[in-house]
Amino acid sequence: VELDDLLGRDPVDLDSAGLALMLEHKVVLVTGAGGTIGGELCRQVARRGPSMLVLYEQSEYALYQSEQALSLQFPGLSLRCVIGDVKDQSRLDSVFARYRPNVVFHAAAFKHVPLTEQENAWVAVQNNTLGTLRIAQACERHGVEKIVFISTDKAVNPTNVMGATKRFAEMLLQRWAQRSNIPTVIVRFGNVLG
Repeated sequence: VELDDLLGRDPVDLDSAGLALMLEHKVVLVTGAGGTIGGELCRQVARRGPSMLVLYEQSEYALYQSEQALSLQFPGLSLRCVIGDVKDQSRLDSVFARYRPNVVFHAAAFKHVPLTEQENAWVAVQNNTLGTLRIAQACERHGVEKIVFISTDKAVNPTNVMGATKRFAEMLLQRWAQRSNIPTVIVRFGNVLG
């Protein structure tokens, strides 16, 4: 039995040449950089030779852990660590004005299904939907070249608050992208191995 057999789908191979063209010598900002998905995105971006990688994370401890791991694995990487909330428009404007990101990977979200139900539901709605809108607005104001929004397979036919908030965020971003000049990509992740 191979590990890939447990996925229930074919593994996805990354387009390394395309990613290198998109990220090499660019300033890349990753929201949710301390999470499991955001952290892996940071490692993948770091391998593609950005001129700078900006980690944007709400959790100081998660940001510290990501910074320590990336500094060890990529010692020559120009790395900036920013504590911030994706709902905080003034903080976003300050960070975007200072670092001028070319590409933004928006992975920040409340993703744990049991925690986003019941008493935490409204917080998840605000973070996952309003946070996505705030990121898109900051990208537009500061001339970002491309946005990649990390969604979830739970947004396909949502049966929980987390899936519904991510689907709503997708719909907001799709509507926003219709009037924006910024190429916008929405990617739904399922189970991620490695």
